Amino acid sequence: MAAYDCDVLVVGGGIVGLSTAYALTRAAPGTRVLVLEKEAGPARHQTGRNSGVIHSGIYYRPGSLKARFAVGGAAEMVRFCAEQQLPYEVTGKLIVATGREELPRLHALAQRGRKNGVPVRELGPAQIAEFEPAVRGVGALHVATTGICDFPAVARRLAELAERDGAEVRYGAEVCAVGRREDAVAVRTAAGEVLRGRVLVNCAGLYSDRVARLAGDDPGMRIVPFRGEYFELAPERRGLVRGLVYPVPDPAFPFLGVHLTRGIAGHVHVGPNAVPALAREGYGRWTVRPGELAGTVAYPGAWQLARRHWRYGAGEVRRSLSRRAFTEAVRRMLPQVTPQDLIPAPAGVRAQAVLPDGTLVDDFLFVRSPRMVHVLNAPSPAATASLPIGREVARRALAALGHAAAVARQV
Repeated sequence: MAAYDCDVLVVGGGIVGLSTAYALTRAAPGTRVLVLEKEAGPARHQTGRNSGVIHSGIYYRPGSLKARFAVGGAAEMVRFCAEQQLPYEVTGKLIVATGREELPRLHALAQRGRKNGVPVRELGPAQIAEFEPAVRGVGALHVATTGICDFPAVARRLAELAERDGAEVRYGAEVCAVGRREDAVAVRTAAGEVLRGRVLVNCAGLYSDRVARLAGDDPGMRIVPFRGEYFELAPERRGLVRGLVYPVPDPAFPFLGVHLTRGIAGHVHVGPNAVPALAREGYGRWTVRPGELAGTVAYPGAWQLARRHWRYGAGEVRRSLSRRAFTEAVRRMLPQVTPQDLIPAPAGVRAQAVLPDGTLVDDFLFVRSPRMVHVLNAPSPAATASLPIGREVARRALAALGHAAAVARQV
């Protein structure tokens, strides 16, 4: 009989991987779970480099996984934070139309939100000031269920709870090779350690497609990294924003545009934009990993994406290179802001799945193969929806585990 180090190997210690481990220990006590994270601690990438918003679910196509998981996940995240005594606040937010041409899209967004079960109030220009006195617009939506929390703290607590129930979370364990046989799956870490399990769950985020290929699976997509650059309002200008203020998004893109979000510590994030990153962990503007950049440039989907959306991308690059241009985008909603009010803040990188024809994958993407469950696209609102996502991935992993056990019995 094969010797297994665990039943389920989880690759990736972000909020989705840790939520999956937590869900596995709760759904199937006694299941041996091992999480492998290449960094020295949890939530060092997408989880720890966002604006901390608990999204309501208003934006997402009715019936999609994003809509279902975000609406339920937002309420569950609030309950989880309250039960675990983690910092959170249900602030509500405004989605502001700054020109009359945006009003039809704003109204369509309100209808979408209501279909998703999100309470939405439509506001006229005078009513905007009730919520945000410094914000200007020709109309807005107020979404009361949006909030903020500390997602890295949530990830740390999920790791603690999973470990309390028997899981092991191992940091500094970068997966470099994946092997699969009829009776087991094995990984080799950068330190040369070989670990064996019955099932592997790929929650590698920025490297999810790479882990799938290491396992011998064709993911049918590629992660194209987009850097999101943030500023913060200077401390003396934070009073301009009470809560969360968003523009009307362009429905052709999964990005929400430059917005203003008051964080759990009182600072006000401004951003992000969305520009191509030159590395999967390209948090600095000039951070380049030639091999990763070459992989993106050689991918046909990246060229198709650029050809289709070059005009939108040019605007994002312009805002990246010019603080004045970035400020112009903010001033459409908050006219009192000047370039001097914006202080550079740490950037994030979004792991965006792109199909070979250049289509941006707009929903969560889970793919199962023998002894494997791959989470290939889990961008925002993945942190908001991490608890139901974790249960869904755990369900698929347990199904694969049951299938593997059945095969073993037959053998």
